[in-house]
Amino acid sequence: MGAVLRNPKLWVFGLCLLPLVRLIVLGGSGGLGANPIEFITRSTGTWTLVGLLITLSVTPLRRLTGRAELIRYRRMLGLFSFFYACLHFVTYIWLDQFFDPAAIARDIVKRPFITVGFATFVLLIPLAATSTHAMMRRLGRRWQQLHRLVYPIALLAVVHYLWLVKKDLTEPMIYGVIVVVLLAFRLPWGVSLLQTVRSHFVPART
Repeated sequence: MGAVLRNPKLWVFGLCLLPLVRLIVLGGSGGLGANPIEFITRSTGTWTLVGLLITLSVTPLRRLTGRAELIRYRRMLGLFSFFYACLHFVTYIWLDQFFDPAAIARDIVKRPFITVGFATFVLLIPLAATSTHAMMRRLGRRWQQLHRLVYPIALLAVVHYLWLVKKDLTEPMIYGVIVVVLLAFRLPWGVSLLQTVRSHFVPART
């Protein structure tokens, strides 16, 4: 039992479930506010975006700290982001649109933030479907090319949030800046910057 509790993956898994647990607790105690559907939609959408940002941060953190083991958590983090995206999507088509295909189609066509949100969700599906080791081996180099879709997906998620909010853009703009910074760290000069910071400020591992 002690060895299980010392497993870092188990702790990461538990932390990733906390937003869902929070929603369940708030739902059971009547704490979802005057508009529970909007609360659930916003919460699951926010945690989808946060999950994407954390997933994107794994590679820069690995380069900065030299801790190669961080890569072990990237798949789990990405799948949890997809999990909350599924909850976000199901909340929309079930609680908001009551599984009405015509209403959903009209929304996708007429409301730009829905169009972008739907496109973002669709793009996430092949990433989740090919997240296994078997698919990595089967796709070879194409796997990495496919999973680079996470970069435009993160940008589209921010655009979706921006167009949803309309008035106070502070929070989506913060997410946007974070996405741009995380993507910049993947450019040659960004990688060089991380290596420079690591060599000067990060203690060598012994």
